[in-house]
Amino acid sequence: MPLPDPFPLHGRAYKRDPYPLYEELRAAGPVHRVRFPSGVTAWLVTGHSAAQQTLSDSRLGKNHDLGNDGWRARASIMPEPQHSQLQVHLLHQDPPTHTRMRRLVLDAFSARRAEALRPRIQEIADALLDELPADADAGTDGADLVACFAARFPFLVLAEVIGLPPVLAARFRREWGKAVQPVGPDDPGRGAYEELLRGLQGYIADIVAYKRVLPGHDLLSRLVAAQGAGELTGEELDSMVFQLLVAGQEPVTNQLTTAVMALLRNPRALDRLRAERENPELLTRAVEELTRYDSAFELTTWRFLAEDAELHGTRVPAGDSVIVSLSAANRDPERFPDPDTLDFDRTQGPHLAFGHGIHFCPAAALARVELQVALGTLLERLPGLRLAVPDEEIEWIPAVLGRGVDRLPVAFDRPVCPRG
Repeated sequence: MPLPDPFPLHGRAYKRDPYPLYEELRAAGPVHRVRFPSGVTAWLVTGHSAAQQTLSDSRLGKNHDLGNDGWRARASIMPEPQHSQLQVHLLHQDPPTHTRMRRLVLDAFSARRAEALRPRIQEIADALLDELPADADAGTDGADLVACFAARFPFLVLAEVIGLPPVLAARFRREWGKAVQPVGPDDPGRGAYEELLRGLQGYIADIVAYKRVLPGHDLLSRLVAAQGAGELTGEELDSMVFQLLVAGQEPVTNQLTTAVMALLRNPRALDRLRAERENPELLTRAVEELTRYDSAFELTTWRFLAEDAELHGTRVPAGDSVIVSLSAANRDPERFPDPDTLDFDRTQGPHLAFGHGIHFCPAAALARVELQVALGTLLERLPGLRLAVPDEEIEWIPAVLGRGVDRLPVAFDRPVCPRG
């Protein structure tokens, strides 16, 4: 029996608003064949129940070695030798290796530590907003909220959390964060991408060398010590540092932009947050709803079956990539009534924006505190926050798996000074 034609998951219209397509796919069933920009085809899981089950399905592995030749020929994955040196981190490991590696990072990202860091995170947010211009005029291009705040804030918080020394933090190039958006082997930008990887590899080597000579009581030092004690291979250490640097900050940047865009497109919700900005419970609920409503993690990374098997009634060949649409699951009306409405009073329980199962994001608690602090501070200190350009001029990132904007021109009234 011939396979169905795959649905294309690319294009400006799709990245701007993928939700009509996800609604169509959900209504037709839980599993669909799709095609990515590189030409690779995959099996996309869309409904909430099916997504949750898939994320906990022990038959599905994350290790790229499980991928078949058809997937490997076109997949947007790192070239060698970087793939072997930087892609053996948590996201691409299965138990027991995943269990061993994940245990090394959990304490640094615990909910208790994230809460203890809240005052320092607030200081970072305020310091960045102190650098904004006195006002931003909507008649000009305004201020780019990404360049001025959303791209810098998560990195500065991350550096504090993992123990990245200031001398090295100052050398980090934001474009290295794009290393999690690999281009396909036939893409004309492949050469530039490989150059980006080589620069990031050199930076990681400098971090490891620094922590060997000047260790501290921080996560980076513990990982370097674990490699010295034989608990990690050299490739695993470099891969974990890579994951911390890019997965630890770029998604928060993107989630901030999707949240701000959602608020600006829903003025009643924005007005309510402004009016009740001293209510921490509302802000906590708002962050959860904004993350459900438009998640920075639109799709999960690849999963593979070791042998041909049924997945929610669809026969999936061994080694074909299986992708879960977290965004489609989070807009499933069977789980979230009226899912396309931004509702800060929802009582339907947790979303899947941070994943589910053994690969649930270990830094979810920290991300939540960052988002609460960032959004609360923006609303308090930038009265009249609004887009400085028409909505249709906002360009959404072309990343295969993520959502967000690279540039967010905003206008606002005179900033409010931080509270004494």
